[in-house]
Amino acid sequence: MKALALTLLLLAPCPAQQSAEEGPPDALQPALERMFSERESPEQFEKAITTARALGASDQAILEARFLWHVDRREDAALAAMLPDFLAQRGTFKLEDSEIFAVREDWLAVVEYVQAIAALEKDDRAAFKRHITEAFWLSPRQGAAFAPHIERLRLDDAMRKVKVDFSLPLRDLSGGPTDLAKLTGDANAVVLHFFSPWSRECEASMADLVATAGELGKHGLRVVNVIIEPGPEALEETRGLLDEAAAAARLDWVTDNGKLPLSRSLRVQNVPVMVLVTRDGRVAFNGHPAEDALWQALGRIAPEARRPPVSTGH
Repeated sequence: MKALALTLLLLAPCPAQQSAEEGPPDALQPALERMFSERESPEQFEKAITTARALGASDQAILEARFLWHVDRREDAALAAMLPDFLAQRGTFKLEDSEIFAVREDWLAVVEYVQAIAALEKDDRAAFKRHITEAFWLSPRQGAAFAPHIERLRLDDAMRKVKVDFSLPLRDLSGGPTDLAKLTGDANAVVLHFFSPWSRECEASMADLVATAGELGKHGLRVVNVIIEPGPEALEETRGLLDEAAAAARLDWVTDNGKLPLSRSLRVQNVPVMVLVTRDGRVAFNGHPAEDALWQALGRIAPEARRPPVSTGH
């Protein structure tokens, strides 16, 4: 999702250029820049919008800022909820009021994209395909940004056919034999956290991992960290990364099976990835740990579990 925001910003004329050409009031330009860059908290973002609006920011610019805010936070449900605003603005869009779009087609492509996301939220695949295809047609340059949702749809379809074998041989952090059945015991479900010691994001998110595992453990769920590289070097690197908090949390660590990798059957191509697996081996979620859909799926198994505050750049 974040790629979409970056793509849009690269396609668009920058606010500073617009200021020089169109000459908005001096006080407005810094307010616009803050509105588009504010990511500290929802409260600070709303405060930035209020300030920009008071200084004369257009409804179009505010809509664009809200769009990028939700894109960066991977909040598909919030994007879908914005659809009425996008449809209302479609007929009155003015390129000169835009802060991020270089041409009208780029804006229309995003309207189609939001419609596609809204269709996904309703599980209307025919409508999703229709709108995402139109978004590609209107703005091919943004194709790489639209593609992840197609990949998500195909991944979900593939996961419906997968059944995880809890007896698959694995190795623990000391190199000894183990398996998911032994590690999970009578837990209601297991979250497989696919990890690489050479991933900066995995390293940076260690505190979030500890907090998530602690919260889920209170509600009958286990987190098992799967190192995707099965060699001894990956084991050694992982041991070196575990700080005091991670060690104290007594997290379970295993290396993937070299002959029948879980990462392959679960289509893990990048890390970190979390896969929620029910007791019967069915996949309830497969995706990035920051996705809202993970906690929606967890809520169906452990309704009282609450998402811990994010402590990293996720």
